[in-house]
Amino acid sequence: MSAVPADKDAPIGIFGGTFDPVHVGHLRTGYELMRALRLAELHWIPVGNPGHRDPPLASAELRLEMLRVAIAGQPGFVLDDREIRRGGVSYTIDTLSELREAYPQRPLCLLLGMDAFAGFTSWHRWQEIFAVAHVVVAHRPGWQAPISGPLAALLAERGVADVATLHERRAGCVHVRKVTPLEISSTDLRELLVSGGDPRFLVPEPVRSIIVESECYALAHERTQTRR
Repeated sequence: MSAVPADKDAPIGIFGGTFDPVHVGHLRTGYELMRALRLAELHWIPVGNPGHRDPPLASAELRLEMLRVAIAGQPGFVLDDREIRRGGVSYTIDTLSELREAYPQRPLCLLLGMDAFAGFTSWHRWQEIFAVAHVVVAHRPGWQAPISGPLAALLAERGVADVATLHERRAGCVHVRKVTPLEISSTDLRELLVSGGDPRFLVPEPVRSIIVESECYALAHERTQTRR
C-alpha cells in the first residue's frame, strides 16, 4: 500500500476501545486505515468506563501507559485520554462532540471493526454520530455486506466507496475498508494472560514488559476468584 501524504485539512481519525490490552491487531488496523484514508492523525482513545460491558481488567492508568508505549514513534498516532479524564460512563457521541468542538471544520472519521459495527444501532444516541463524524468500518476478506435490516439500510443511505468523499464532507458517510486479517482477540488474549501465558509477539514488547512487571491480569484474576 503506497502512502499518500495527508494535508493540513485532512480528516482526523478516532480509534476507541478498551485496549485491554492493546495488541498488534489494533496497531496494524490503525496503521493501514490511516494510510489508506490519508488521515492527518489518528487519535487512540482508551475508554474510561464502558457502560455496555464489564469493566476492563487492567486499570485505566495501565491501559493508557500500554497505549502510550505501543504507539510511540509512529508519526500521526496521538494518545488521547479525554474519556478517562472525563469520568462517568464513556459514550462515543460525547467524545465525538468534544472533538467536533476542537476541530470545527475538519472531517472526523470514527474507525470501527466489524464486530462493533454489527451492534452499532444499539449504541447510545447512535443516529447523532452522523452529524459529527463519518463511520469507517474495517472488514476482513470474505465479509458480506448485510442485505436486510438496519445496517443494510444504513449502508444504502450513507455508504460511499471513495476516500475523496470523506475528505470533501465533514461527516455523515459510512465507508467500508478491507484490512489485513490478524486473528487476535482481546478476549482470547486476556484469557491467555490470566492463565499465566506469555503474550510475546501478540503485543509490542514494551506492552509485554508492562504486563509482566505489573502482573495486572494475574492480579485481576485473583481479585475475581476472591469475590466468588
